[in-house]
Amino acid sequence: MIKAVIFDMDGLMFDTERLWDTLWEPTCRALGLEMPQDLEAFFTGGRGLAGVKLNEHIQKFFPQADPQVIVEKIWELAEQRFAQGVPCKPGLAELLETLEEKKLPRIVASSSPRALIQKNLETTGMARYFDQVVCGADVRHSKPAPDIFLEAARRLGVDIRDCLVLEDSFNGVRAGHAAGAVTVMVPDIAQPDEEIRALYTRCCKDLFEVRQLLLDGQL
Repeated sequence: MIKAVIFDMDGLMFDTERLWDTLWEPTCRALGLEMPQDLEAFFTGGRGLAGVKLNEHIQKFFPQADPQVIVEKIWELAEQRFAQGVPCKPGLAELLETLEEKKLPRIVASSSPRALIQKNLETTGMARYFDQVVCGADVRHSKPAPDIFLEAARRLGVDIRDCLVLEDSFNGVRAGHAAGAVTVMVPDIAQPDEEIRALYTRCCKDLFEVRQLLLDGQL
């Protein structure tokens, strides 16, 4: 039985993955860099990463640049853009309201910087549903390592095996599976491939479906 729910943020709660993607071109332009040739590999491989893992990913596509300089620039642009507000994914408010009614603990576990997580929660009115947030800087290893979800479960005081992890990215599903959580994928941009289908517990088209499965006792 599910005793707590761990939410990813970008692409799962908020429609921000597409916004992040639009920030790379102005970031490259500002730093005098060329955009990667294989954009799909760059975007898909980087989703859910933070810290050293993110820097390593960026370095592969920008071998002559300092990845930390790139990260700091894109965070700067992200703060400016996200301050204008971000759109919620369909079913988010309804799912959170149901979880509150059921008194199921909830926590956000996102690789994004804490300030951006808090800003998104506040501007969308979703902050009231969450007492705690775990960000990429809170753990040693970022997704696809399980650290962030294990830390989220620890803070909630719930066994990770009794936690529902909601994710949209490949790296997030890998992390949820590695942690031992009940992992449900709600695809955003990238649809699951054979590897990812073998890792998640269920795949839902949106958060409305996740809510219904919980109400029906199927999660």
